[in-house]
Amino acid sequence: MISRLHISFPFVLITILVFVTLWLDRVTRPPEQTRDDDLYRNPDYIVEDFSGIRMDYERGIQRKFAAKKLFHYLNEDVTQMEHVNFISTEPEKPLIRLRADHAQVKGKGENVFLTGDVIALRGSDDQKDKITLKTNFLHLIPNEDLVKSDQPVTISRLNTKINAIGLELNNQTGMIQLMTQVRAVNNK
Repeated sequence: MISRLHISFPFVLITILVFVTLWLDRVTRPPEQTRDDDLYRNPDYIVEDFSGIRMDYERGIQRKFAAKKLFHYLNEDVTQMEHVNFISTEPEKPLIRLRADHAQVKGKGENVFLTGDVIALRGSDDQKDKITLKTNFLHLIPNEDLVKSDQPVTISRLNTKINAIGLELNNQTGMIQLMTQVRAVNNK
């Protein structure tokens, strides 16, 4: 009986070591990714209280932006921002200022989507022909100087207030095209 114990003891010891090794391997492994749990859904970086300038020296265009928070997502090349301010200046063109609760920039800034409480100002505060636009969604196409929306908008200039659903504003020509349900009120 003692000879059997002598042979069984190493076998039992090796079996215990194998089970402990497998258990430690399983416990120390990172959780496996499922198809729905995409690693890239989390931002690859977050920036708080930032500002920047984009310059086009050939045409003299300057675009400034600032935001409270920025989130960049690697897999879609999308940047999301909170509490955003944009300022665009161009020679011989009116100043453009935009404020929004949220912004989403796709690609390298070819498309910018502003949402939440969106306010756009065209012209400086001391100009008589300053235009104020309020809405909850704007699609900016900076390279074409276009601003679009398919949501309700309110445009104010001096004593005139215009409400509509949808618009297209061309900053190069200064033309505003209102899409549907246009109502204007002039308070003199």
